[in-house]
Amino acid sequence: MKYRIFVTLKPGVLDPQGEAIRHALGALGFDGVNSVRQGKMIELDLAETDAAKAETIAREMCERLLANTVIEKFQIEPV
Repeated sequence: MKYRIFVTLKPGVLDPQGEAIRHALGALGFDGVNSVRQGKMIELDLAETDAAKAETIAREMCERLLANTVIEKFQIEPV
């Protein structure tokens, strides 16, 4: 089973990298960008063929390693 994992900062957590991107976009002439939140996307290809088990495994991977659940949230999407 293949999944895409999107990890982003939770609302209210400061995002200095997103702010740097917003500033750089303004410097390049892209006006009107009010805010930018950055994150990461991870693709997993799991050997598990049972969809429910595979999603459970992917969720556990996120909770234990791929996301810092104190400040980040994650979303799992099948591919």
